[in-house]
Amino acid sequence: MKIKGFAHVYQRDDINTDEIIPARYLNMDKEKDLALHAMEDLDKEFLKRVKRGDFVIAKDNFGCGSSREHAIWALRGSGIRAVIANSFARIFYRNAINNGFLAIECKDIADKVSKGDELEIDVSNGMIKNLSKNEEYSFTPLPEFAIELMDAGGLINYIKKK
Repeated sequence: MKIKGFAHVYQRDDINTDEIIPARYLNMDKEKDLALHAMEDLDKEFLKRVKRGDFVIAKDNFGCGSSREHAIWALRGSGIRAVIANSFARIFYRNAINNGFLAIECKDIADKVSKGDELEIDVSNGMIKNLSKNEEYSFTPLPEFAIELMDAGGLINYIKKK
């Protein structure tokens, strides 16, 4: 599976779930509603720039803080196709997989990619091509079960199909 999109780069460690979707919106559970507030406390211009299929790029420990699927729903609802970070908080990473949302760990990615770069991700082979800079970065491919969950649209859909 290959996907293309543009990079929204955050040169920060520890972007937490309150910054991804502030707690004041946790009374919502629809992606389209949550999307209206995605990243608003971190980046007021995020929703003006993001296009369907784009990627968030960050440093270490992305998604730390509260365990909330709302963070995944807000990002996906806003059009983000994947988050690529040096590392993820484990609960965010697992929530992403369970919700069929792509979370890729790629060492030093935020130092290699610039805002607006066009990227192509080869999920199966663990390769990111930076089409803007003509560079390639490797990552450990996701396990087969994670790809199956994503193809199914998440854990619940996967279980229903089985």
